Amino acid sequence: MQIHRDWTGLSADCRDATVAMGNFDGVHLGHRAVIEAAAKAADAPLGVLTFEPHPREFFAPDAPPFRLMNAEARANRLARLGVQQLYELPFNQVVAGLTPEAFARDVLTEGLGIRHLTVGADFRFGKDRAGDARVLSALGAQMGFGVTIVPLAGTAGQEYSSTAIRQALAEGRTRDAEKMLGHWHRIEGEVIHGDKRGRDFGWPTANMSMEGLHLPRLGIYAVLVDVLTGPDRLSCRGVASLGVRPMFGRNAPNLEVHLFDFSGDLYGQHLSVALVEFLRDEAKFDSVDVLIEQIGKDAEQARAILVGA
Repeated sequence: MQIHRDWTGLSADCRDATVAMGNFDGVHLGHRAVIEAAAKAADAPLGVLTFEPHPREFFAPDAPPFRLMNAEARANRLARLGVQQLYELPFNQVVAGLTPEAFARDVLTEGLGIRHLTVGADFRFGKDRAGDARVLSALGAQMGFGVTIVPLAGTAGQEYSSTAIRQALAEGRTRDAEKMLGHWHRIEGEVIHGDKRGRDFGWPTANMSMEGLHLPRLGIYAVLVDVLTGPDRLSCRGVASLGVRPMFGRNAPNLEVHLFDFSGDLYGQHLSVALVEFLRDEAKFDSVDVLIEQIGKDAEQARAILVGA
């Protein structure tokens, strides 16, 4: 998959795609319906047009973190869906100020040269969110690209939405989130240096930042782990602590992952960690020995849950 971070100066082989457009935070089943519609709409390369940062981050930079995915995780998920061209355009003052007509002309037509566009029925775009899916369809007819408006997807009378997924994760309902996502909720990024207490306790962990991401329920999880880079590219099971480490003061939230049956150096490598099942809340124990005993119990429980996963 090719990733483009500007809409100007693209070579001919990066244009003339059929493109699904949206923010695609989480790439849930509703998003997949829009992407699948693009794949079926025309005999052309499959593309996705999205924005970085998320427009909500641009307009409310001091709001609490809400994203289900960082840009890396979103790109990885889109590549798994067969996307060939990812237009990850910067959302800045210039883009925010484009009218719907200017966006359709400058970005979609002259910049990306798209052949066909698919959007969800609730899609809004342009300055002050003045354009909707019907406006886009009319602009496409004027400027020479087709538009497919995809009905909102859902089940049992409930639409798939990033908001509902955030709520499920905040309550530790990982399997409910998986049903809406169509995949396990994953946290992806670089392994960073931590306090190395886990190694001292006999339970070495790979530490990952949660900066900028919506926080699922803090606690202990059974996890599936993919090592995406480095010499030890593999998939394995594990147990993870997501939280502020109350035994050692109150710290910035992070993810500490222990990989079962693995020995190696993962610093600087990139992991994809799937939260499969919530085991328990964080706790402050009476002693380090009690903590270590509980970690062993958590690992045993996680292994039992992940059998066959």
